[in-house]
Amino acid sequence: MRLVYAGTPETALPALEALVASSHEVVAVVTRPDAPAGRGRKLTPSPVAARAQALGIEVLKPDKPSDEDFLARLRQIAPDVCPVVAYGALLPQRALDIPRHGWVNLHFSLLPRWRGAAPVQRAIMAGDEETGTTCFRIVRALDAGPVYDVERLPMPELTAGELLERLARSGAAQLVRVIDGIAAGAQPVPQPTEGVTVAPKLEVLQARIDFSLPAAQVRNHVLGCSPDPGAWCEHDGARLKVLRATLAADVAGEPGTLTVTKRQVFVACGDGGLELLEVQAAGKRRMAAIDWARGGVHGVLR
Repeated sequence: MRLVYAGTPETALPALEALVASSHEVVAVVTRPDAPAGRGRKLTPSPVAARAQALGIEVLKPDKPSDEDFLARLRQIAPDVCPVVAYGALLPQRALDIPRHGWVNLHFSLLPRWRGAAPVQRAIMAGDEETGTTCFRIVRALDAGPVYDVERLPMPELTAGELLERLARSGAAQLVRVIDGIAAGAQPVPQPTEGVTVAPKLEVLQARIDFSLPAAQVRNHVLGCSPDPGAWCEHDGARLKVLRATLAADVAGEPGTLTVTKRQVFVACGDGGLELLEVQAAGKRRMAAIDWARGGVHGVLR
């Protein structure tokens, strides 16, 4: 089948590579416009745009997917289906109607749970015991379209960034299988009407750590916020990001109290405690928590 692939960040690269290597033809890529990046804020193509250009694939960068020139070019290309991974813009109905089999999205949650922009972060922070990926046909309502396929796995103890990378790799193969199925006549089934939750983008203020909560909940908060925006607290009046932590036994003290040994850094929570593994102090690089603590760190994280 003729495909037009829509995606923007590095997360979308595994699926692009898998589709290019498949029996289908990726005739064009749709991605977000070039954006400022680096210290010089130079306009830089998205990772998907850069890879597509290297592969010799036509790249479309509409300011908005409702732009008339973009819609006209998409009609000329006449794709059979448009696979989507983390494109980053809402598609108007006029665009949705162009491909014969619609737009098929690889979403990083078990829909209808965690519809929205930050499904991996929200699932980890909520303490979900299961995660996975869903391929569904896009409709105008947010992540509400009928489903072609779901893949499930137990929730690992990974940061949101690490889990997203894993799901992007496994989901790439899943998306190819779904496109194969569509070519063979597969039809999606409606999503359940129960169990819907939303996963809005995570804001910096929401990433603040509350050490009065149980340790498992704080650990999930830390992992879910890492690497972006980074779970944070304050130490001696300065902001400290906690990028990785794990459960620890027998940690004493009021919530937020630090205990430093020769090789480990612990913090007490409302119920139990954590070992801090990786942190980033304001204006500093990320580092092992014990390296940060060697400067004589003590007191309370707030």
